[in-house]
Amino acid sequence: MHTQHLKHNPNVVRDPTWDSYQSLQCIAKKMQASTYAVKGSIGFGVQKRTQVLKRFDEFGKPSLGLRMTDRTACCGLRLNSIAMEAELTRARLGSNGIFRSSVKPRSLKAQASDDLESVDSLVPQSKSSGTVLPYVGVACLGAILFGYHLGVVNGALEYLAKDLGIAENTVVQGWVVSTLLAGATVGSFTGGALADKFGRTRTFQLDAIPLAIGAFLCATAQSVQTMIIGRLLAGIGIGVTSAIVPLYISEISPTEIRGALGSVNQLFICIGILAALVAGLPLAGNPLWWRTMFGIAIIPSILLALGMAFSPESPRWLFQQGKIPEAEKSIKTLFGKERVAEVMHDLMAAGQGSTEPEARWFDLFSSRYWKVVSVGAALFLFQQLAGINAVVYYSTSVFHRAGIASDVAASALVGAANVIGTAIASSLMDRQGRKSLLMTSFSGMAASMLLLSLSFTWKVLAPYSGTLAVLGTVLYVLSFSLGAGPVPALLLPEIFASRIRAKAVALSLGMHWITNFVIGLYFLSVVNKFGISSVYLGFSTVCLLAVLYIAGNVVETKGRSLEEIERALNPAV
Repeated sequence: MHTQHLKHNPNVVRDPTWDSYQSLQCIAKKMQASTYAVKGSIGFGVQKRTQVLKRFDEFGKPSLGLRMTDRTACCGLRLNSIAMEAELTRARLGSNGIFRSSVKPRSLKAQASDDLESVDSLVPQSKSSGTVLPYVGVACLGAILFGYHLGVVNGALEYLAKDLGIAENTVVQGWVVSTLLAGATVGSFTGGALADKFGRTRTFQLDAIPLAIGAFLCATAQSVQTMIIGRLLAGIGIGVTSAIVPLYISEISPTEIRGALGSVNQLFICIGILAALVAGLPLAGNPLWWRTMFGIAIIPSILLALGMAFSPESPRWLFQQGKIPEAEKSIKTLFGKERVAEVMHDLMAAGQGSTEPEARWFDLFSSRYWKVVSVGAALFLFQQLAGINAVVYYSTSVFHRAGIASDVAASALVGAANVIGTAIASSLMDRQGRKSLLMTSFSGMAASMLLLSLSFTWKVLAPYSGTLAVLGTVLYVLSFSLGAGPVPALLLPEIFASRIRAKAVALSLGMHWITNFVIGLYFLSVVNKFGISSVYLGFSTVCLLAVLYIAGNVVETKGRSLEEIERALNPAV
């Protein structure tokens, strides 16, 4: 019956040889890899065809019946409608009989405006066999420098002030500290434009120049003017890294671990701050050691430039520039060759940004993008107004009240809480999700700030005020590092469309640095006028407002590719 069926059906070709099976499997894989190059309506039995190939492996040497019907697609490829029918036979499989499986043709239509579930069914996620971690590690050298330059002046200020003759001039000392923040504000706005124009890796290399020169000038400064110029250049450098480190990591990370890798940025910032603390330990025995502390920062700056010379460029930036072969090569390096078709499909589906002109700064305030841009700016605004810098600033005096006289011990306790909380957040980011961690974090910060405020005012708590103040400080820093610290820098590159991503991240980071600068400038005046307890109560209120804002405006991005998120937030794409 089977032979007669073959004889009377000219459309069915029977090839019982194993070599023919391998050839057909190879052809099927090639057709799968080419699907991302075909735009428009593509009828293709992806899921059913995969089942057929699996049955090949299960049943061993098969007989295959194949019928193909093609129509010319708009791009010249004869792939627009492909129907596959297969019959698999085998004489014996542990018992007498013939096992036969027929697969009906199925058509899947992929359009850029499909919802996320449709896209998921068309292009299933698979685990990466590429190499991402080394390149994330290279990028995190920028995060280490970010934290190191922020923290290095705390221990060194007293000694450099004596050496440069400004020990009695607190105003100039304030300039030495705050110039870094002013430079970081400029750098954060500049970083986005540079990343769009030159690419992510080249921007890292360019950024190593002010980082290294700034560190060198600070280490060799013989005048306060040179020190301030060095701090300004270092500030510009860390401002750029604050924008492009989370941007680069989010764009090269596989979807399933993007949250964990993205939160590593904050972890390495904390490590940088702790490194600056450790670097200051020899100061007591060697007052000139402060020059070495600043000079140490030259080493990771050079390593950052060298490492980026061997790191792959962001495939999403390459795709936007029309450099398709380079994008495929980058995807192969980062995600593995088996995911090139899948990632290219995502980029094609979200490819409207590549056909539009490059976004201008004013485009960020258009009705199309303003809502999502405002969310990014608001998250950093809440992060700074929630009082993290104030808590860190006052941690030493709080610990003194509790009988902890060592400034190093106090700083180490705060730093350890920050690192531990960030490490926990990294492990939870892809399981709990960004939004839930943010809400939990700000809720814990609100409760901790309330505890700090009450420890300063309630007489009934006076016998325990020192202990409660330390407990509140540590809990606050721990809560901050669980979400409010790492999540905004991770979430922003995820929610911004590829066309505006670099500039929108830069704008949000600019909000971060401006707010940081203003709080540093006026914080002591506000404390003197209203008292520290009232200020802490105000911070607690800000944290509660942040919880309400996040609940109503922030979307969950866990488990979604950047292109899926872009299509969900920008339906027109």
